[in-house]
Amino acid sequence: MECIGAPSIMRMSSNTNVTHPDRKKRILLVAANPATSTVTQWPVGFWWAELTHPYWAFTEAGYEVEIRSPDGGALQADGFSDPEDDSGYSADDLLSLGFKTSAKHRALVEDTKSTADVSPDGYDAIFLVGGQSPMFTFRGNVAVQRLVTAFYEAGKVTALVCHATCVLLEAKLSTGELLVDGKTWTGFANAEEQFADDFVGQRIQPFWIEDEARKIGGTNFVVDQRFREFAVRDGLLVTGQQQFSGAAAARLVIEALGR
Repeated sequence: MECIGAPSIMRMSSNTNVTHPDRKKRILLVAANPATSTVTQWPVGFWWAELTHPYWAFTEAGYEVEIRSPDGGALQADGFSDPEDDSGYSADDLLSLGFKTSAKHRALVEDTKSTADVSPDGYDAIFLVGGQSPMFTFRGNVAVQRLVTAFYEAGKVTALVCHATCVLLEAKLSTGELLVDGKTWTGFANAEEQFADDFVGQRIQPFWIEDEARKIGGTNFVVDQRFREFAVRDGLLVTGQQQFSGAAAARLVIEALGR
């Protein structure tokens, strides 16, 4: 198991996934479709930094990246993740600003293909983007769970960040065991949920991932300090804690693929 956190890197063991060295590696980046929160009634979507920062890391490594969504179609980002949002919450996210103001790159999220016909054979890894929508559209979504486990059981690096890790609360292997059984992983922390609730002055999420994960026996859910870069790799499984961990999770994917 390997963790990346600021400022240190800790290595406890290695598990390198051998892929095809004679072609560009391909990453399937999956973002949630737009939805409406059943708690706040606000529109919810994906988080810009969790898409753009991994995208940059992968393309810099020479990988091909394809962005899809479970249902296909146009995607919508969470407002606070938009560097041009009036809140100024993500105003310093220059990577996302560059991505969303580039016609070429913006087009990648304006008309996505569905993941319905995806086969793991065409990719080296899958990377699920977080945001608020996954809490309403990924949790309990059997199709998304099967997509994740299909990649994992095909021996592909399987990565999820932030609220997308809610998939791992229920995703089961063909054996009937939870994918996270015996695994060390991370996701959005209770301390971060509490901060978000306090920031907007009300409850935001229908459940907290850390609470749910700690109810699962035989798995090891870990978190670092609040809103600090933190990602974990346990074999083929890579997870990132929150929006500041997308690039760190991507680097672990790149390392697992051996560039």
